[in-house]
Amino acid sequence: MTAVVVVGAGPVGLSAALAAAAQGLETVLLEARPRGEARPGSRALFVHRATLDRLSGISPGLGEAVAARGLVWTTKRTLWGGRQVYARSYGASVSPPFTSLPQTVVEDLLREACDRAGVVSVWGDAVVSVSPRRDHRVRVRTASGAAYDASYVIAADGARSPVREQVGVSLEGSTEATEFVVVDVAEGPQPAPAERVFHYRHPAADRRNVLLLPFRGGWRVDVQCRPGDDARRIAGDPARWLPGVLPQVPDARVTWVSVYRFQRRIASSFTDATGRVLLAGEAAHLLPPFGARGMNSGITDAVEAARAVQEGNTGEYARRRREAAERNVRAAGAALDHLLARRPGQRVAQRAAAAVAPLWPRAGRWLDAAPYGPRLRSVQY
Repeated sequence: MTAVVVVGAGPVGLSAALAAAAQGLETVLLEARPRGEARPGSRALFVHRATLDRLSGISPGLGEAVAARGLVWTTKRTLWGGRQVYARSYGASVSPPFTSLPQTVVEDLLREACDRAGVVSVWGDAVVSVSPRRDHRVRVRTASGAAYDASYVIAADGARSPVREQVGVSLEGSTEATEFVVVDVAEGPQPAPAERVFHYRHPAADRRNVLLLPFRGGWRVDVQCRPGDDARRIAGDPARWLPGVLPQVPDARVTWVSVYRFQRRIASSFTDATGRVLLAGEAAHLLPPFGARGMNSGITDAVEAARAVQEGNTGEYARRRREAAERNVRAAGAALDHLLARRPGQRVAQRAAAAVAPLWPRAGRWLDAAPYGPRLRSVQY
């Protein structure tokens, strides 16, 4: 009998398999997609220092390898209507506070680490049933007819998690009506300064809010649509507005475009009724991206789930990680509410802060920090 079956080979599932193997547990990783299948878009970009440390904790040197493949921007700016209201630059650091790189690169490094650790990986074979049994086993069946008996299952199979549905756990919360357009742009022949720039009411984007985030190999452009906008029309013709929004990259080459709505959802429980099936990452929570809490909290889920399996204390895992998810949802939600500024008082406060920012730096810092959520020092993402 296998000690742990991990379902899903995104960054959370790969981290869970690697963490379980580091605990000395026999581990099988199951993934519906074929190995090496291309995944579009940069997806999660931002890896926190704490996450880099956790990765090195389950595979020595892995955090350093991820950091080396990424980019650390050293300046952040916020503008209001084209006028700068805040800027801050950071010195170089031997131990970077974060790294910014496409999720696909993180997954490549995690796959290689799993291979080195001897994790058994089965690709291109979707899980079709997960059945906890009275003998303290969980039977997992796949589309090919294969069956695995495991002591525990860690489900990291994404927002539409078939495992979560199989064990009768619901995903509760809400979806925002406001749409966002995200565009990935390849780095130009002459790399632009690596600066994170946030625009309130960008004049080249019809006064929409725009975030420009550099990562290794390119840029992400995130446009907040207004009520009544046709987001798909905006997404369908980025060449019309992109030059004015991203002048840092002349003749920008678009590599991916998508439209999305932010979600604030948490699983009703992070384990099934038997405590033998643990949910991690987007199978357990969907968060707005402010503060880069999604993948970072998911990797923490993965490491904690493997530890809980080793210790036989999955109830404590469910309690602690749900509490963390609730705090992250509140923090990201507060940032989203500020960004959307749906109440007149919020809009007045933002305009007032922009007006006084040149004379009162604290107002500029507030405008700069609010869209990304409050820092939660006590929360393990």
